[in-house]
Amino acid sequence: MMLALAGVAVSIWLYLLFGRGLFWRLRETVLAGVPVPRRVAVLIPARDEGQVVGRSIQSIVAQDFPGPFHIFLIDDHSGDRTAEVARAAAELDLLTVIAAQQLPEGWTGKLWALAQGIRQAESFHPDYLLFSDADIVHAPDGISRLVARAEAGGYDLVSWMVKLQCETFAERALIPAFVFFFFMLYPPAWTESARRRTAGAAGGCILLRWEALARIGGIAAIRGELIDDCALAKAVKSTGGKVWLGVTSQTRSIRSYGTFREIGSMVSRTAFWQLRHSVLLLAGTIAAMFVTYMLPPLLLLTGHPPAMALGAFAWVLMMVAYAPSLRFYGLSLLWAPALPLVAAFYTGATIHSAVRYWCGRGGEWKGRAQDAKRAS
Repeated sequence: MMLALAGVAVSIWLYLLFGRGLFWRLRETVLAGVPVPRRVAVLIPARDEGQVVGRSIQSIVAQDFPGPFHIFLIDDHSGDRTAEVARAAAELDLLTVIAAQQLPEGWTGKLWALAQGIRQAESFHPDYLLFSDADIVHAPDGISRLVARAEAGGYDLVSWMVKLQCETFAERALIPAFVFFFFMLYPPAWTESARRRTAGAAGGCILLRWEALARIGGIAAIRGELIDDCALAKAVKSTGGKVWLGVTSQTRSIRSYGTFREIGSMVSRTAFWQLRHSVLLLAGTIAAMFVTYMLPPLLLLTGHPPAMALGAFAWVLMMVAYAPSLRFYGLSLLWAPALPLVAAFYTGATIHSAVRYWCGRGGEWKGRAQDAKRAS
């Protein structure tokens, strides 16, 4: 039995390394050519983002993009100075601030904010919509590169996993693994392939062709989704659209998750939703995480030489796959052996997500409940 489990762990890592689109490489795509002057409406949903939104808007104002663009910031009932900070960061001819209306039943807050921004953006007649989180600082050529990518490949949706902040001990321990797990679930090669149903996007930075939005039935088609970025990519791909997902070190997030608790809460908000509130999927996820990540180092404690050898081999394969994520964040490869502990942390956050749901509390984002089980 022990030898069989060890063989399963090795097989899993051989598959992850060679059979899942080489997701772990984290290679940036270098785009060459002349920027394409298309019309771009930048939509920024913002709720209590006064500390970061100014820098985000300034980075957009400073774009070297040759085409016309306009920023639509949707102030989602902020209790701070989000709107004032936004107005101070851009000239009025480049920025429209929209006060969000009351959240209707069946919508998530972010998507309702985007819906109102899209309505306002119609008069701008954009070729593309750029959905940007309020904490994203864009590279000076960020919009040019996104549009060039979409135009060159005929993509309807282009998304970057931006470089997340990785400064505190908790961030260094957990953020590279967060990106690793994300691309494991949504391999960019599979997202791009028309032969695969997989469709992923990173919500902080999504460029969407206007015609593609119309084709899926507008943003209302995904109005209740918590993992809205991947739901949008799935909707675009399922209606015949082309989707591209990549990684960039030039555009980055300035949102800080300074503690283990903050990162755990970020994961817990949507983890059980992603498992469709299924006990069977939760049990399967826990078992899969244990066999894939935690079992290999535990096998070294068994005293069973063949199992120990296979466990060590699986652990080495794990570290090889994880190394590019660590290098991307400029971290020492000495962090690589700790991936089993990091996986245990994320497994705990997933269990916490389920417990909160069953207790009727669900996830929460800035005072707004997102996924709570309703009393029968």
